[in-house]
Amino acid sequence: MALLPVADALAQILSGVTVLTEEQVPLGTARGRVLAASLPALRTQPGFDASAMDGYAVRAQDAVAGACLTLIGESAAGHGFDGRLGPGEAIRIFTGAPVPDGADAVVIQENTRREGDRVTIEMGAVAGRNIRRRGLDFIEGAASLAAGSLLGPRDMALAAAMNYPAVPVRRRPKVAILATGDELVLPGEAVGRDQIVTSNSFALAALVEAEGGEVLDLGIAPDDFPALEAAIRRARDERVDVLITIGGASVGDHDLIQTALTREGMTLGFWKIAMRPGKPLLHGRLQGMHILGLPGNPVSAVVCGILFLAPLLRALLGRIDAAVPRRRAVFATAWPANDLREDYLRARFVADGESGPPRVVPSTPQDSSLVGVLQQADCLVIRPPHAPAAKAGDACEIIDLRAAGY
Repeated sequence: MALLPVADALAQILSGVTVLTEEQVPLGTARGRVLAASLPALRTQPGFDASAMDGYAVRAQDAVAGACLTLIGESAAGHGFDGRLGPGEAIRIFTGAPVPDGADAVVIQENTRREGDRVTIEMGAVAGRNIRRRGLDFIEGAASLAAGSLLGPRDMALAAAMNYPAVPVRRRPKVAILATGDELVLPGEAVGRDQIVTSNSFALAALVEAEGGEVLDLGIAPDDFPALEAAIRRARDERVDVLITIGGASVGDHDLIQTALTREGMTLGFWKIAMRPGKPLLHGRLQGMHILGLPGNPVSAVVCGILFLAPLLRALLGRIDAAVPRRRAVFATAWPANDLREDYLRARFVADGESGPPRVVPSTPQDSSLVGVLQQADCLVIRPPHAPAAKAGDACEIIDLRAAGY
C-alpha cells in the first residue's frame, strides 16, 4: 500500500477542525492567548493634538527667527492650558501635553532664549512641526487587532491603549499525553537492565504549552489492553480536545495502541506516512477527540509534534498563522539523494558571517533515537521524496527550530 504524503496527512488532520469556543479574560492575563474576535479601537489616540517635544507652543506666523514673544502660561501632560493663544504670544509646553487652541507649531526649547516672561525665537517655527496630531496612532472604531492574532507584548500594549480591560480569546485546547511501553520509566526512577528513561512526554508537553494548550499527563501505560483502554477512557471522560499517544503504533507484536483505540471507538483516519522520521504516524477521531498516535523514537515524536500537532493546535485556536513557517537555506556540504519518503534532517547553521540565506550542515548520524543530536540542531532540512543528491551551495527549505521557539 502506498504511503500517504506528508501534505495529505496534514490536510486530513486539519480537515473538519472546529475552532474552540471563546471566553473573556482580563487583559493582564491575556499574553499568549489567541484573539477570538477583532478589536476595534474604543478611543482615538492621541485624543488631542499633543506636543512631541519640550518647548514653546506658538503661532508659526509669529515665531520667525529673532521674534520676541510674550509667555502667557504653561501646558503639561495631564494639565493642559485653559485658554487660547493669541498673536505675539507663547505657551511653555512639555512632551505629551495638549497643544493649546490657537497654536500650530512647537519650537523646541533649544531653539529659544527665555528672559522672564519673554521668549526669543532663535530658529523660526514651521506650522505642524513637533505636533502629534489627534488620531495619529489610531482612530476610534478602526479595527487594529485581528481575530486569530496571538497576543504578545506589543499587542497587549495596543489593546490597553485602545481601552480594553478584558479581551475575548479562544479557550485553551486541552491535550492528553499518554506514553506507552513496558520499557519506559520516569526520570529519577530506577532504570532496569531492559528499560529506558522516557523523554517524549516532556518534549510534547512543552510544545503543547508553547502553542497555548493545557496538558493532561496520563503517565505511562504498560503494553496491555486494560491499561491502555483505561487511559483512553480517562481522556475521553476528561473531554480533552486532543489525545496524543506515544509509541506502540508500529507493526510489532507489542504495538497495541491502534487496536486499543479502535476498541474504544476510534475512527481511523490514516496510519503510516511517507516521512522520515515518523513513518508510523496514526490519526483518528474518537467522538469529539482528535487522536495523534506518534512514534516512540524521540526524534520521530518531536518532529511529528512540530509538523502535525502544532498546526492542529493552532487550527483549534483559530490562529491566523496556523502553518509552521519555513524558509530558504543552502547546503554547506554535499548530501546524498533521497528515497520515496519526505526527509526531515536535523541540521546546524554555519556561522561564517556571510549574507544571504543561512548555510546548513546536516548532522551525522541521523538516527531517530538521538536526543542529543536533536537538541543541538538549529533547523530541520526538508528533503522532498526522490530529491537528487545535493552539493554545497544548492538551495533547500528548512524549518528554523530556534526561531519557532522549539
